[in-house]
Amino acid sequence: MKNFVLISPHFPTNFLPFAARLKEAGMHTLGITDVAYESLPEELRQNLTEYYRVDNMEDYEQVYKAVAFFAFKYGKIDRIESHNEHWLALDAKLRQDFNVQGYRPEDVAIVTHKSKMKSVFRNIGLPVANGRVFSDAEDALSLANDLHYPVIVKPDNGVGAGDTFKLDDEAALTHFLANHAQESTYIMEEFIPGEMVTFDGLTNQEGEIVFYSSLTYNAAVLETVEQDEEMYFFLPREIPADLIEMGTKIVAGFGIYERFFHFEFFRTYPDGALIPLEVNMRPPGGPTIDMFNYVNDFDIFKEYAAIVTKDQFEAPIRRLYNCGYVSRKYDKHHYAISADELRQTLGSALISIQTIPGIFSAILGDEGYLIRYPEIDDLFNTIQLIRKKAE
Repeated sequence: MKNFVLISPHFPTNFLPFAARLKEAGMHTLGITDVAYESLPEELRQNLTEYYRVDNMEDYEQVYKAVAFFAFKYGKIDRIESHNEHWLALDAKLRQDFNVQGYRPEDVAIVTHKSKMKSVFRNIGLPVANGRVFSDAEDALSLANDLHYPVIVKPDNGVGAGDTFKLDDEAALTHFLANHAQESTYIMEEFIPGEMVTFDGLTNQEGEIVFYSSLTYNAAVLETVEQDEEMYFFLPREIPADLIEMGTKIVAGFGIYERFFHFEFFRTYPDGALIPLEVNMRPPGGPTIDMFNYVNDFDIFKEYAAIVTKDQFEAPIRRLYNCGYVSRKYDKHHYAISADELRQTLGSALISIQTIPGIFSAILGDEGYLIRYPEIDDLFNTIQLIRKKAE
């Protein structure tokens, strides 16, 4: 029986099925985190072969000892994975120290630093946004003049839209430089008008894409956070050929084996060209992994377990529905139709209404509606219905 160490398997909660499906596939599921066993969700407790609590997940020695205990008790560790960007470096170091396949520490920089991602994009012949890492205030001001305002400034090594700014002029850049840690490394890029789209999926043990999907957002995540506004995004049944082609090149260029991936692009205005923005070697965030299932009527967690245990993706990929997520922000808006009325009106097209934890609400809203329809026009009509404001 193979041994799979799950790092922080309780978070986020919609990742709980990973433990269940891996255990059903015949693996020992060995969990490590810093939460009391009694506080773990019952679903997780039932599907962990064993659990080891540490005091601090940021203390490598504690986590190392936990894996060593599992190795002593169960034998060779076959996989170590969190599916979480925050623990990417931790996962990699543990794999190195316990000789487990997958990303090692020397592999992590190229998939976490935006400047290094841009180098890979260029090497495989893809366009990139103009820009680079800047060294100090003088360099930043000079670079902004070369790129022309507005510019985007963000951490070279960062997750999502956190600490990311659109700066419209020199005064805004000067304010940024005066109020942010000088020891942090930032990258500056030209502002690209367009909509954000993604190419997401899963590869097998040979690095072949066995499943892919795409997200389209109504607004960039940065704009949603800056303006504290609602957002919606959707997974379409039909995925553009140019996105598949470019996404496939990136998978090959980064050498992605037995992993979920989440690539972000801008589709520019007005020409519709694709420009790769960044790569993430994890499933997309929020409810998107669940939306894979709702689009296809399969179980992506079960398919991942099948890839790990026998290198097979067994479910048919049918793309039966367009699936959308629509947020509401009740501190800013009053809505024309209540949640109870929507339940009655939408019927089976409404998958669920979710209350969003505070740490995610800036992006995903206070409340989120998951909906699906075979026809894209029906999806868009319902998005507008959910977003309709009271007179």
